[in-house]
Amino acid sequence: MSVASVASRRYTTKAFDASKKITQDKIDELKALLRLAPSSVNSQPWHFVLAASEEGKGRVAKAAAGNFAYNEAKISKASHVLVLCARTDMTEAHLQAVLEQEQADGRFRSEESKATQHVVRTSYVNLHRFTQKDLQHWMEKQVYLALGTLLLGAASLGLDATPMEGIDFGVLDSELGLREQGFTSVVVVSLGYHSDEDFNAALPKSRLTEEVVFTTI
Repeated sequence: MSVASVASRRYTTKAFDASKKITQDKIDELKALLRLAPSSVNSQPWHFVLAASEEGKGRVAKAAAGNFAYNEAKISKASHVLVLCARTDMTEAHLQAVLEQEQADGRFRSEESKATQHVVRTSYVNLHRFTQKDLQHWMEKQVYLALGTLLLGAASLGLDATPMEGIDFGVLDSELGLREQGFTSVVVVSLGYHSDEDFNAALPKSRLTEEVVFTTI
């Protein structure tokens, strides 16, 4: 199956079959995909919370109340739910942790190349922190790169998914204690298998034509 055909099959699920559960081997693949997702200068400014139990999904669902109550069932009836989070700051400790992992993985031929990598990455962080003053937004952009990887990966495994921004992220951050850990929630993704009640499953996919969205120069 081609990547394009997987993308053509993928859609946003509106209703899940609560009786169907994702096997652990597929969950492990999704976790691997998130770890391997690309990020600017390999900054990896993210954290992922996996709700795999009814209790865990219930905690996430607390953020789907009031104006966002329409999303509660998409959380409670899904097999698993992922909360994709961004760091609230790009700390020196995090930059050093990334650098040391790169060294452990054999990416540096010398201490000089290691030092250069740290200088370059820090310069990009400081560009967004001090010059463009959009560090938080920049880090959240990286999380959305991981989201795209997750959605395509889930479809390739025959799984259905629903990315959601219709969530009270303040409630979610508080419930999971994220800000105390240096993170904030950005998007929630429910995963599982669609039910027969999912009207969106039968609808044709609709996108603007190639002629509209591409210019060849």
